[in-house]
Amino acid sequence: MSVLSKPYFHDEEAAFAYLEGVIWTDGAVCPHCGGVDRITKVKANPAKRIRVGLWRCGDCKKQFTVKIGTVFEHARIPLHKMLQAVYLVTSSKKGISAHQLHRTLEITYKSAWFLLHRIREAMRDGDFTPMGGNGGTVEVDETFIGRKKGVPKKRAFHHKMKVLALLDRDSGKARTMVIDDVKAETLLPIVLENVEREARVMTDEHSGYRDVGKFFAAHGTTSHGRGEYVNLEDRSIHSNTVEGYFSIFKRGMKGVYQRCGEQHLHRYLAEYEFRYNNRAKLGCNDTDRAGSALRGIVGKRLTYG
Repeated sequence: MSVLSKPYFHDEEAAFAYLEGVIWTDGAVCPHCGGVDRITKVKANPAKRIRVGLWRCGDCKKQFTVKIGTVFEHARIPLHKMLQAVYLVTSSKKGISAHQLHRTLEITYKSAWFLLHRIREAMRDGDFTPMGGNGGTVEVDETFIGRKKGVPKKRAFHHKMKVLALLDRDSGKARTMVIDDVKAETLLPIVLENVEREARVMTDEHSGYRDVGKFFAAHGTTSHGRGEYVNLEDRSIHSNTVEGYFSIFKRGMKGVYQRCGEQHLHRYLAEYEFRYNNRAKLGCNDTDRAGSALRGIVGKRLTYG
């Protein structure tokens, strides 16, 4: 039997029951007043326009569903289809396009596009705990993708969008962000804020990292310009792991999404970062990954005019 054969992917009542189990681990909670004691379930009755998944709070007398206070609030797509979308996005290593999603779920392209951005917002974890604790190793690198709107095309990377990534070798997790430029005065404060001082930092020969060694336990570099990708005297000095992360990101962006506006790039980064940080090597399967994304919908809203 297929994973997508599960009842909550096809039945609306089962979908609400599943999401309630994920979000309300200790029972239903009123999002309006926080009440938990006088909560009653309202029986669905389409003939009287009483929708599936409705609850009533006896304290504030208001009605609600589990979608209130999440990125799914006010979404008009059936919940069971949104759960399918979450599973498809989280289980596809390089992503799934809005066109593919609109054909698969039989919804409009506009709805699929917006739903994907809702899911990406759920994937954003906002954890800024410094990496490299206990003398660990953190790889740092930058890459360039797409093209900035209104900026004329030039040689090298000046017309492209810039992305910085930090990867903790011990935890196997990455952290990415959009940056304005790759100058030392931009890169160094970010590295200082996100990496513990006792860490070993690995970069390439880019001049933006020239002062990194003054602040950390060690700074190893390799010269990609000279064809050096691993230090032959100390093979722990390399940035190949973060380069591998970028290869997944770029293959997906170029092969699946093809183009991305600068105002949305941070959400695409959150998507790839989430899947990488919840991959099979770290003990997370597709179902676990989808569940983790659903837990991330709480307390977030995304609206477009």
